[in-house]
Amino acid sequence: MKIAVKISSVLIGFMLVNSLLGCWPALLVGGTAAGYYVGNDERDVKEIVDDASITAAVNALFLKDRAVSVLDINVDTRNGVVTLNGTVSSVEKEERAIELVQQVRGVTKIISRLTVVVP
Repeated sequence: MKIAVKISSVLIGFMLVNSLLGCWPALLVGGTAAGYYVGNDERDVKEIVDDASITAAVNALFLKDRAVSVLDINVDTRNGVVTLNGTVSSVEKEERAIELVQQVRGVTKIISRLTVVVP
């Protein structure tokens, strides 16, 4: 179940990025999701879209990187502050995740709540 939820959140992030690139089906789905968040969030639409873009960019970097697993790390962004939750198998992988987040434009702060669990 955890994998399905994570994959779903990653796909929604990619759909949001695609909507920003002009893909109308993704715009429809992304717009519906954004409408839900706007109705339940004190941030304005621009802040929500900016945060969602940061989360999608971080997840995309995690997906491409061999050292970190996008399935093991949950990325939350609020007002440019990225919080990482989940587990990694070493301190080096936690440091790599933080390095990747630092590459994303718009990130103002990183909070790591990653737990190192040695297999």
